[in-house]
Amino acid sequence: MGDVDRLVDILNQPSVTQFLSTKIPNPYTKEDAMWWVQEGSTQGFIRAVEYEGELVGCIGVNPGNFEYERSGEVGYWLCSSYWRKGIMREALRQIIALTFSNTNIERIFACVFSSNFASQKLLLNAGFKQEAILQRAIFKDGQFYDSHIFTTLR
Repeated sequence: MGDVDRLVDILNQPSVTQFLSTKIPNPYTKEDAMWWVQEGSTQGFIRAVEYEGELVGCIGVNPGNFEYERSGEVGYWLCSSYWRKGIMREALRQIIALTFSNTNIERIFACVFSSNFASQKLLLNAGFKQEAILQRAIFKDGQFYDSHIFTTLR
């Protein structure tokens, strides 16, 4: 609960939320953050990302359902003032290792907006391979984007 105000601050930064799902409310309120800390963050395999003892981001792998239960989708965000410091690359390395050692997930994938070049580069540098491009698969804020799919296997 000590990170609630920090969550609100970070998740109201347009640079951070530009390529995030609209599942994350905008504007992001204190009530949203309290729900996330108490309930939302307990679903899937989710971890806070800290730097020098301060919350700077979040990363998680959400397992699929039914015949997709052995695949998990990774998602993440990072406070913009901490970009390009290797923090998320290390968080990805750790969440992949934790997921593969503590679950039966065989495949971790990420869906990335076509114009999110930083995230595409991050995933490639973290050992993911680009698997597909789904044309006009994302519609956000009145605009279509291709969805770039990246994967890593156990």
